[in-house]
Amino acid sequence: MNIERLIIETLKSEVLPAMGCTEPVAVALASAKAKELLEYDIIDEVEILVSPNIYKNGLCVGIPYTDEVGLGIAGALGITGGKSVRDLQVLEGLNEKDVIDAKQLVKNGIIKLNIKDTDEKVYVEVNLKTDGGCSKVIIQEKHNNFIHLESNNKVLHHEDSHINSSGEKSNELFKLKIREIIKAIEKIDPDKLMFLIKGIEMNEKVAEAALERTLGMGVGSGLNKSIKSGMISNDLINNAMMLTAAASDARMSGLSMPVMSSNGSGNHGLTTILPIVAYKRLYEVEDEKIVKALAISHLITGYIKNYTGRLSPLCGCGVAASTGASAAITWLLGGAYDQIDGTIKNMVANISGMICDGAKVGCALKLATAASTAIQSSMLAINNSIVPARNGIVAECAEETIKNLGILGTDGMDFTDKVILQIMQRMEERV
Repeated sequence: MNIERLIIETLKSEVLPAMGCTEPVAVALASAKAKELLEYDIIDEVEILVSPNIYKNGLCVGIPYTDEVGLGIAGALGITGGKSVRDLQVLEGLNEKDVIDAKQLVKNGIIKLNIKDTDEKVYVEVNLKTDGGCSKVIIQEKHNNFIHLESNNKVLHHEDSHINSSGEKSNELFKLKIREIIKAIEKIDPDKLMFLIKGIEMNEKVAEAALERTLGMGVGSGLNKSIKSGMISNDLINNAMMLTAAASDARMSGLSMPVMSSNGSGNHGLTTILPIVAYKRLYEVEDEKIVKALAISHLITGYIKNYTGRLSPLCGCGVAASTGASAAITWLLGGAYDQIDGTIKNMVANISGMICDGAKVGCALKLATAASTAIQSSMLAINNSIVPARNGIVAECAEETIKNLGILGTDGMDFTDKVILQIMQRMEERV
């Protein structure tokens, strides 16, 4: 196994720009591809079928270029103006007519959205019927992974799924010990990782947009005001909270700016990157070291998602992305491998019970908590305050602890996920 090559390939496939929440984006991407497979003048019906997890995450989140939320308008925008070649930025560059036409499709009842009876976590199916024929597109496993393309009953592409119990394709990199991955990152020429700096530029820009004016529920701007007034201190924890929450405020409200995602989620990208940005702002760190910290953060996030699944009843920002950021902060502080291991155990011991109840403006609160806990866990581990083994689900090492977390998220909370969705649907029906 060429570890360096696998690290760089994994980073390049999992650290991608995304415009809008990735669940609605996946629906828009599938819809755009379905449109591109046909020549037509009139659309008769757009049937969108999604997994329960996609439905949950797309129910309440803001959609770029609109003042609306949900998967229906996202699918309509994919039809009217989306371009699949833009991948997770499929909604970038929409014009006013695209938005007007999309809203009309929804108003006319052309968009039909339903939940697919499937155990897949990431599943989007679009069946487009027009006067020029019909097409079918399926995205599965990852938000931009087309497994089926069909035009006028002719299959153009099909691939079978080979995923593990958590819903992830196995990555040989995640069979290694975390310290082996970090040691390999330390040996990589920093120039080969400089592409990761783009994530700092993008996500910091989005955070600043929400600090200049209140967006979403204003968690980031509220923390910023508290820092400026002296109510809370201008330290690493509060800056990490402020930046991460502000970027989530912007993204969840539907701000039409791209972010750098991590492991299939824009909010993961914010949580993976922005605590490191806070550290960089307060302490002088060379880019050569920052890119390695970013690589550690993204890959530990991916390591955890390999066990919990790409979508989960657990908040991925809380249990995965913030853990990646926390380990990276410990590394930046010069922590030993045992202290990095301890950082991960501290994170799991602390906020492993944070649930995911869909993408929405309130996610900014969870991202603030996740960022704060990331810094706290790192500070404790650096001072050798580490939760002991066999303490709840915390095991002897980080790897076994992560496996236990995966069991909790997949086997232990499957019913919880169903209940969360039922509650959300019941509230939606009352509106």
